[in-house]
Amino acid sequence: MALISQAGSSYCVQSEVIRSKSGHNAIFNIGSNLEASRVKDNFVGASSLSCTFAAKKTNILHLDCARLGRKRGHHVIVAASPPTEDAVAAEPLTKEDLIAYLASGCKPKEKWRIGTEHEKFGFEFGTLRPMRYEQISELLNGIAERFDWDKVMEGDYIIGLIQGKQSISLEPGGQFELSGAPLETLHQTCAEVNSHLYQVKAVAEEMGIGFLGIGFQPKWGLKDIPVMPKRYLAQGRYEIMRNYMPKVGSLGLDMMFRTCTVQVNLDFNSEADMIRKFRAGLALQPIATALFANSPFTEGKPNGFLSMRSQIWTDTDKDRTGMLPFVFDDSFGFEQYVDYALDVPMYFVYRKKKYIDCTGMTFRDFLAGKLPCIPGELPTLNDWENHLTTIFPEVRLKRYLEMRGADGGPWRRLCALPAFWNDQVGLLYDEVSLQNVLDMTADWTPEERQMLRNKVPKTGLKTPFRDGYLRHVAEDVLHLAKDGLERRGFKESGFLNAVAEVVRTGVTPAEKLLELYNGEWGQSVDPVKEVEILGAGILFNGFDGMVVRWRVASMKGTYQHYVVIIEIGTVHLMPLTYSPVH
Repeated sequence: MALISQAGSSYCVQSEVIRSKSGHNAIFNIGSNLEASRVKDNFVGASSLSCTFAAKKTNILHLDCARLGRKRGHHVIVAASPPTEDAVAAEPLTKEDLIAYLASGCKPKEKWRIGTEHEKFGFEFGTLRPMRYEQISELLNGIAERFDWDKVMEGDYIIGLIQGKQSISLEPGGQFELSGAPLETLHQTCAEVNSHLYQVKAVAEEMGIGFLGIGFQPKWGLKDIPVMPKRYLAQGRYEIMRNYMPKVGSLGLDMMFRTCTVQVNLDFNSEADMIRKFRAGLALQPIATALFANSPFTEGKPNGFLSMRSQIWTDTDKDRTGMLPFVFDDSFGFEQYVDYALDVPMYFVYRKKKYIDCTGMTFRDFLAGKLPCIPGELPTLNDWENHLTTIFPEVRLKRYLEMRGADGGPWRRLCALPAFWNDQVGLLYDEVSLQNVLDMTADWTPEERQMLRNKVPKTGLKTPFRDGYLRHVAEDVLHLAKDGLERRGFKESGFLNAVAEVVRTGVTPAEKLLELYNGEWGQSVDPVKEVEILGAGILFNGFDGMVVRWRVASMKGTYQHYVVIIEIGTVHLMPLTYSPVH
């Protein structure tokens, strides 16, 4: 959910591109993982009902899309230019502009991609304590130097890395997040994830640092989580959020500092296509939460939930979270989502190199020039884009759809989530499967959908539903998923094996952890690091094939690491620095 200052905006007229030593293009107006690929193709249009737009007079001109710092060695240092810096609006925005912004995300099917974002907890091997910022800084610098990433700076602080269309960012509690490039197949997605984990592990192990793939910090309390440096935090949006969260819910700070998620971002080709995918995603989100439930511990003890991360969202901020029942209204479309977002309380506006606290105020007032925190000022599209990132429903609409219901997990499950939604790629990207899901869930009432959302964090696949259990629904969905993936023709169905095992047994990852806790772990959570640790040692656990790593000498005497995925009749050779360009 990275909310760090983004280096520019997707509405820059031009992007400055500088090549690092490795020759990768560093596009400094990068936002989320799917956003960057749309920069050159999408423009603001006039229609909310179509994805074919005419040019419009309202233009947002970015005079400084990214402040480029000096090179250090071979690496470009990128200043993290907040999205509203030096933005000039040619004329006031209208509601139609905001609608057109969302609609500009429509893409033809041949350009649909899969975006994966995953977060993880860093910890010290010796003490199991969370990483401090000084260690995070050393790790980021090490990855940049060794693997040719470009650094993203906030003042004197390194807060992220970019390489091509991938980025690494930090959450408030130092959670490490990869926002992957928009990719065509699950094979590419898994190669990208493995490349990232390999690179992180190569540097982190030398520092005595490991990474934990789990949905909620299992051992340490809020007071034990190192926060970002005071100067960095004070000048950023996280300070505003930290002060606001306790006013609107009891668990918002836990969400910020102690949760990790994996999410998948998917495309649509029209407003009608967006609506169908949005509805299917919301209906099935509790199933994804159950299948990937992986956060049963709090401060060293079972917490009574299978997905504490999911439960936390129920008491974070009701104005910006939830199941969005209006998505199932006959009138729903881009305009209705804009109406919803206009009334979600804002967090901040960025002006003159400062984040201005606008908590509790609405973008609707901002649009009318009546925002009390900056009276008389009008918003830019950058302000709108930034506001959309502060809304956290189970499925979120930006210029693509984000599936947000899964806990963080170890490597063997990171590829299973996009496979599951690829069942929504196989579901959402396969017309037959998508229609089958919509037919299957068409008579689910708003009360039933909300009941599943409320109960699944505690009871998982054992949640009663109609005349059976949620597990039985998951079996049907998994069958549709496999069919959809097979129709895509990329030999991706093997990535569902980890999910298939959960459905077959009815035992979620969290229940397996609880069994270990009450058995061989002797009611200690410390051994969780051995089970849920992230790294490139065991690759594609549960995958139909064999995976090995090669180190291949190049013509110049340097070495390149590769993942070799051997399936029946197919061999995939993918470099561990894989960064495709579409």
